[in-house]
Amino acid sequence: MVKPGSRTSSVGGSHGDAVVVRVRERAVDGKATEAALTALAQALGLPRRDVALVTGATNRMKLVDVADSAAARIAELRAL
Repeated sequence: MVKPGSRTSSVGGSHGDAVVVRVRERAVDGKATEAALTALAQALGLPRRDVALVTGATNRMKLVDVADSAAARIAELRAL
């Protein structure tokens, strides 16, 4: 779940099964989505090119594709 317009950018916490990604950018022209994908990649220790948006370009709830090796880190981020 992406929360645009936050005071600071961060990744962590959960909303249902989703990891919460807070970004400073506003939801205008895809800026918040791109910032969220970049923040998620950094939090997972992956290059940005390895985090791909599958669905949800204009929605706060996004489905992303990441490497299977990131599953443990995703669980850690959800627990924050």
